[in-house]
Amino acid sequence: MSTLAASICWNILAHKTDEISDMGIKIYQKPESNDIYELRRKKNPPLCKEEEKPDAAWYIPIKSCLHAIPSAIEQHGTEWPEEWPKRLETFPDWMNDKEILIADTEHWKAIVEKSYLTGIGIDWSNIRNIMDMKAINGGFAAALSQQKVWVLNVIPVDAPDTLPIIFERGLVGIYHDWCESFGTYPRSYDLLHADHLFSRLKNRCKQPVAIVVEMDRVLRPGGWAIVRDKVEILDPLEGIFKSLRWEIGMTYHKGKEGIMCLRKTMWRP
Repeated sequence: MSTLAASICWNILAHKTDEISDMGIKIYQKPESNDIYELRRKKNPPLCKEEEKPDAAWYIPIKSCLHAIPSAIEQHGTEWPEEWPKRLETFPDWMNDKEILIADTEHWKAIVEKSYLTGIGIDWSNIRNIMDMKAINGGFAAALSQQKVWVLNVIPVDAPDTLPIIFERGLVGIYHDWCESFGTYPRSYDLLHADHLFSRLKNRCKQPVAIVVEMDRVLRPGGWAIVRDKVEILDPLEGIFKSLRWEIGMTYHKGKEGIMCLRKTMWRP
């Protein structure tokens, strides 16, 4: 490990070994610029080619090369983020369309405070693990930062890659293809949030029932789901949820947009 760390120019900040168990620990620091890479006697591993995108992470083979450290202010990773929780609403220079991000944050604050926490019948004292199935910029999770909950932000693989924004804000996120099963233990979540997820997937996954069944698998009995989408999408979805004996706690629509709040029951066929 020491040889490998030296080959990629990681600096050892601390090293300690337990005298009894002979177990040791080392703390390494990654270099802050690319200059040190050029000073290596052996350029192994080599630097990656410019066309190889460092952000590509879904179904991408691992390559043994080093991506160049970003140096321009408009590149992700050149500055350390603000401390928590200030980083939730601080957007660095590399983020494009800051006005949109600010508006999105305020949008979800209003929805959570005026609707989700008080107006749709959810008992939030029992909610701990939450999944935002189509997180985009993490606005929903940021709006819940004062609640005693943990939110996993899922970025669909066919959506714009906003996972760097999720991490920059100090939130937890992951990529996923909702045409496939989600890699988690059954009954792991207390609340699922799906904002226009089904309308985005209708031409990819074909069968919305498969996504609903997956939601049923990962949600604990007695858990909740909030589904926001077009009315033409929500109407058939309601029938699918009812077929699984989910309770429809609340439905509301205005124009072509609507929302459903549902609760999974203890029923099993």
